[in-house]
Amino acid sequence: MKCYHHPVFLKVQKVLLGLIFLAAFSPTTAYADDEIRIDLPAGGQLKVRNDFGDVTAEVWSNSHVAVSAVIGGDGSTRLTRSPIIIDNRGLLITISVVRRPVDPVVPIHLKIKVPENADITARSARGDIQTRVGKGGPKIDIQTQAGAIVLGSPPQPEIETAKEPELLGANGPKRAAGTPAEPVSSDEITEGDVIRVDSQLVTLNISVIDRSTNRGLLGLAQSEFKLFEDGQEQRIVQFESSSAPFDLMLLIDLSGSTKDVVKLIRAAAIRFVDAARPADRIGVITFAGEAKVISELTADRELLRQRIETIDTARGDTKLYDATNFAMDELLKESKKSRRSAIVLMSDGLDGTIPGVSGQQGSRKSYQETLRNIQEFDGVLYTLWLNTEYQAMSPEDTQPEAFDAGHDRLKEMADAGGGVFYEVEKLTDLAGAYEQVVADLGTMYSLAYRPTNSARDGKWRAIRIGVSRTNAVPRGKRGYYAN
Repeated sequence: MKCYHHPVFLKVQKVLLGLIFLAAFSPTTAYADDEIRIDLPAGGQLKVRNDFGDVTAEVWSNSHVAVSAVIGGDGSTRLTRSPIIIDNRGLLITISVVRRPVDPVVPIHLKIKVPENADITARSARGDIQTRVGKGGPKIDIQTQAGAIVLGSPPQPEIETAKEPELLGANGPKRAAGTPAEPVSSDEITEGDVIRVDSQLVTLNISVIDRSTNRGLLGLAQSEFKLFEDGQEQRIVQFESSSAPFDLMLLIDLSGSTKDVVKLIRAAAIRFVDAARPADRIGVITFAGEAKVISELTADRELLRQRIETIDTARGDTKLYDATNFAMDELLKESKKSRRSAIVLMSDGLDGTIPGVSGQQGSRKSYQETLRNIQEFDGVLYTLWLNTEYQAMSPEDTQPEAFDAGHDRLKEMADAGGGVFYEVEKLTDLAGAYEQVVADLGTMYSLAYRPTNSARDGKWRAIRIGVSRTNAVPRGKRGYYAN
């Protein structure tokens, strides 16, 4: 059996084409009168989500969407970085709001101007609004967790003949957003500039290890990093230290587990919850024949412990690859854009599709398809291989080569996902491995750059990171496909 165990964390997020993180720009981009222009593709859909304040939507005659942020109650508060994130995924464009730990705890309100023929759905988690208005044009979905939603039309110059419905929440901002400026070709973005969603940002999440101690290096500054793509040095436009929060999804294989084994699995999962940082949100999914959400992402530690205590044995063929794809989809659906994401998978790797696995049908998703999806996953994947090998007494038993394949595939999945592969020889060692994962997460740095080669030709782009510290070794993915 091969042995591979490095207690370090390595992570590089893949490119999300069209992702614009405005935090890379000057402090003036957070002013209330700045606007971002978004051109909706034909048949496209726009989703707007703000968990930190109100959303005011105004109907106008232009065909594009414009969005701006108001920081604080009157817009007088300044942030060092804009809180708006725009994620372009072809026909689906998402606008969301982030508030970093260093930002003042003040409301962040969104103002959005939408085409007059837009088909708008507005929803508030507080119950303020649950309605729909529109004329069958571009679909725009507006959601808020912490504020009100106000939908209305701009003032009419003459006698009004027909108004769009106005739905009022609690004291939401209603004044009009500013006027868009003209786009510029310079790399430097100044007050009033328009950012288009076809801009490209590559975000890298990496750990830096001290070669002499094999421990993560903390306290590094942006000036100590150099970044190269295909040998060409790139300008780092965004830098985050290792303190940024995570959304973490525990993915736990229960196939073949007895009651006693499940008790140990529960205890290890609770150890993971206890070790995680307070700002991290955690979710739990178990699987055997099918994946089951035990807990959605939450920062409520007591609720997590209660939900983990409900974990019980599960039946069915082991569908590891289906469960991994399910977890990636769930994390993408539930995760906040302000957070980095990670999946921590515990399994023996024995999907029923592996030749020599005893009497199982296995996943509908193939291993190669799953591996590709992991490479495209906007997050990191850790795998913890649990040794369940036993001596095969007949051809109907799971064969040794199947156990080897499960081991090697889990390692390959971690490599593809920018994470770390751990061998857990005994179930009693699982809690310690979970705690090491948490420690690894606390050593991650995030860097972002706009590639000087902006061609989206599907080719491989090789990435190299340099750190100007003696014995410093940066670790993460080696590149991405420019799709």
